[in-house]
Amino acid sequence: MPDRREGEQRRRRARRPGRASAGSLAIDARPGITAAVWAQEQTASVRDDPAARIALVARSYRGPFGRAPRHLPYRRAAMSFMRWQLRRGVLEPAHSDRPGSPWWRAVNERLLRDGCEAVALSGGLTGPPSSRTAGYWASFADQPTARVWYRAHNASVVAAYLDHRDLAEAENTAERFFMNVVLCRVLYAHALVAAPRLSLGWLRPLAPLLGDPRLGMTGIFLQLSRVLPAEYPLTGEISHYLSRELGFGRLLDYGVIVPRVEQLYEWSAHELGAPGLLDCTRDGALTYAWPYEDRGVWRPRRSFVLQMAHRALPPERRARE
Repeated sequence: MPDRREGEQRRRRARRPGRASAGSLAIDARPGITAAVWAQEQTASVRDDPAARIALVARSYRGPFGRAPRHLPYRRAAMSFMRWQLRRGVLEPAHSDRPGSPWWRAVNERLLRDGCEAVALSGGLTGPPSSRTAGYWASFADQPTARVWYRAHNASVVAAYLDHRDLAEAENTAERFFMNVVLCRVLYAHALVAAPRLSLGWLRPLAPLLGDPRLGMTGIFLQLSRVLPAEYPLTGEISHYLSRELGFGRLLDYGVIVPRVEQLYEWSAHELGAPGLLDCTRDGALTYAWPYEDRGVWRPRRSFVLQMAHRALPPERRARE
């Protein structure tokens, strides 16, 4: 997603056939084609090919000119999340031997389409952004910073969540639980960069570094591979998966995010221009495609609290107890 300020002359050169660099998204400047239409064509062409989806994301961060050094570092976080989806098989088409998730495919496609539209706009195709989220990605093309990247990425994710709640409701209990976990974690990672006091309180000076999507530490907040097996759909009980993450991940969710989840979702709804996000939490419980009556799952069990307290003891004391 190259900087638009590279000049109109360069844009005209890029529109000529064969001018795009290897690894970039070559813009097809057919008469009358808009950025939105071109983006729709790009996403449709990879809809049933998970590997091609990932390749499209990778190329989008190089833009139509193949050189976007200020944007390319942000590809790290995007690709990490994409590879996780690929390993789980959620992006597989409906006709596959092991079909993927209609919901995950829809969320992923929204990210692809918005990103491709920003590439097309920065490459010279006409038309205003077709959505608020595509406009955020166009802003990232102009101003590649961590806060602007998170706003674009999370606005697309949230828009897809809200647009496809019906598909989410069709997933099983374990999948719906982790949809909420994914959402609160990506929102929290954004807050680390853009709202340090909200996210870490007195430790706020550390927050921007921990949340920077260009650095590997962001994986602490976005990586779920230690919780979820590389398969779809999930077949076990929620308690089975949670028992596998009794370390930092559980402390993050129950000790850091959940206590401030109402503030986090309120801030995110304003930051992303997505008031519908306020319907995804209630009284400290996460309620996206999840019944409020089952809110107890968002409260740490006493056994978990005791285990974390035991781990905090000095080694010699742990040995005695």
